[in-house]
Amino acid sequence: MTGPEPTPDQELLLRDYRHHLLDQRNLSKHTVRAYLGDLRLLLAEVGGVELSDIDLSTLRRWLAGQYAAGAGRASMQRRATGIRVFFAWAHRSGRLDVDPAAALKSPKVDRSLPPTLATADPRTALDLLAAGAASQDEPSARASALRDSAVVEVLYSSGLRVGELCGLDLRDLDTDRRALRVLGKGNKQRTVPLGGPASRAIERWLAVRSVLAGAEAGEAIFVGDRGRRIDPRVVRRLVHRALEAVPEAPDLGPHGLRHAMATHLLEGGADLRSVQEMLGHASLATTQIYTHVTTDRLRAAFEQAHPRA
Repeated sequence: MTGPEPTPDQELLLRDYRHHLLDQRNLSKHTVRAYLGDLRLLLAEVGGVELSDIDLSTLRRWLAGQYAAGAGRASMQRRATGIRVFFAWAHRSGRLDVDPAAALKSPKVDRSLPPTLATADPRTALDLLAAGAASQDEPSARASALRDSAVVEVLYSSGLRVGELCGLDLRDLDTDRRALRVLGKGNKQRTVPLGGPASRAIERWLAVRSVLAGAEAGEAIFVGDRGRRIDPRVVRRLVHRALEAVPEAPDLGPHGLRHAMATHLLEGGADLRSVQEMLGHASLATTQIYTHVTTDRLRAAFEQAHPRA
């Protein structure tokens, strides 16, 4: 049971803080929404006290209560980070004399990945999608099938986030260089290469795009069956459906293809910095989790095959 709503003064403070996160820190709307939600939760659960009355002990007790209530480690880390960012901003902007969260530590999070695809799994899924498209005679059904094939090809080829894929416009496609210009988290742009099969899949899709595209599609590369820019939920459904057709493949969505792409690149000898750039990770530490996957696979292969393992 939560306490009172933030006071009018606190609401003004939250509004200013939101502008700071969006305009100065350039965080995504999703991250800003999460940070503000955590902050509202804190202000409600500490009983509507004045901001200056909140100290380090209060923040530690609040986080401990969140953990006891069942919050996961990743949520705990995000809440601790968001609280530190807020109080640092409030102190720096003169709204607080001291920063009570300066010594607040985040709980360590076990960085683990969901099951990933074997190297042959994406190829099987893509072969099945291509065969399905070739078997379609009705124009709209064939267009949808070619779009689905291109979507999965691009996700696996370039490791895009689902939102990045849905946001692609025709001007973002560089056919000469076989590359895509991508707007990622924090409005940061990057250029990612396209494999030959992905380029050809996009070419086949664009040749029939007009069958599905309506006036509301604008310049979107990928269009849904209703004629508008494709929705992330549609992409998730079609990826799940494509991977369900692969025997013994784990049930994964678009992010699973992103994980698989990164893992397979490292297994093939790509350097970590290149994979970081392709994925659009701000920190190399985020990309390093994939090295654990490749090391675990190497260990499993060693123990299975080496006579003195």
